[in-house]
Amino acid sequence: MTFPPAEHRARIARAAAAARGEGFAGVVVADPANLHYLTGYNAWSFYMPQVLVIDATTAEVLFVAREMDAKGAHRTAMLEPHEVLGYPESTVHRRDTHPFVWAAQELRARGWAERFAGGRVAIEGDADFFSVRSYLSLRDGLPEWEFADGHRIISWLRVIKSDAEISLMRGAGRIVSNAMAVAVDMIAAGVPQHELVAAIWHAQIAGLPGVDGDYPAIVPMLPTGGAGDTPHLTWTASPLVEGEIVSVEIAGVHRRYHAPLARSVAIGDVPRDLDRLSGITSEGLDCTLEAIRPGRTAGEVADVYWSWLRRHGLEKNSRLGYSIGVGYPPDWGEGTISIRPEDPTVLQPNMTLHVIAGMWMSGYGCEVSESIRVTDDGVEVLTDAPRELIRRPGSR
Repeated sequence: MTFPPAEHRARIARAAAAARGEGFAGVVVADPANLHYLTGYNAWSFYMPQVLVIDATTAEVLFVAREMDAKGAHRTAMLEPHEVLGYPESTVHRRDTHPFVWAAQELRARGWAERFAGGRVAIEGDADFFSVRSYLSLRDGLPEWEFADGHRIISWLRVIKSDAEISLMRGAGRIVSNAMAVAVDMIAAGVPQHELVAAIWHAQIAGLPGVDGDYPAIVPMLPTGGAGDTPHLTWTASPLVEGEIVSVEIAGVHRRYHAPLARSVAIGDVPRDLDRLSGITSEGLDCTLEAIRPGRTAGEVADVYWSWLRRHGLEKNSRLGYSIGVGYPPDWGEGTISIRPEDPTVLQPNMTLHVIAGMWMSGYGCEVSESIRVTDDGVEVLTDAPRELIRRPGSR
């Protein structure tokens, strides 16, 4: 485990207190990032039904997972054997039953149905791996519980990082900075996109001396040429083309903590409009980072960038960034803070954000971003790459 058991018990206690403060008797946690944050659990098992049930009064927990995964939970999590419940393989992928039908029966047998009887139980309504069938099986099997959306109660506990977590974020920043340098050095006309991504993957997972890498929550994104107007495209086997921009958005991962980084790279000469857009975007990011400090809201920070764009006759419909930390597929964002004009979240020291000044036009686009920590008086930039349109020589 990255953190000692006492740290995880303290996190669970904070989660229970937060749920209690919102009037919940318990919480059902399904987001794998939240499971990891609370218990240290780390496995590729999230594609199957699994949840951590927390008693908001006592902070007692019960982790429900597939039997073959539950028996090894102690290898990464701080959970005791009596806190782990494995559902039988016979319940997996069946039309006539579901793992959580069995789980609801076991929870009842262990007295958990009575614990929350008549009380509200928070669920993670936006959790990517909490399926409709999972919810319905728990709802129907535990009618004493009144399920309600907890609106990311656990995720909001994660937004202010401890100093130990910041150390891991710095390690992730070093990894992604190196991976971006590897990518930039390899970008040239004729290089197949999939070979470029293979080199990026190696750098991400190999890490650096003293800073081990890990698989990212999102694969490398590589919109190129005219497809640069669509930010979340991945890669093909097509070769890179002179006169086009390649936008690279990747993350470094250290002990599941993510630091994303995006840059656009020009191969040879590019159209004047694209060159101009890249300059405006990079300078706008500079202004935005200078505006970040504790006490300002995410919306006020966003207004700085929006004002910059208006001065240059541009506009942006997408948000400028979001909170980051622990990540599992399919997303490295925490799903909490968004840097956009209407977000009232007040920034505080040790919040960590991915600030991405991406501009996606029609037929072209560019990206430049940084992962940052809010400090007592500004920002610490966790990533390192030239904050500009990076240029690679063409053949002419």
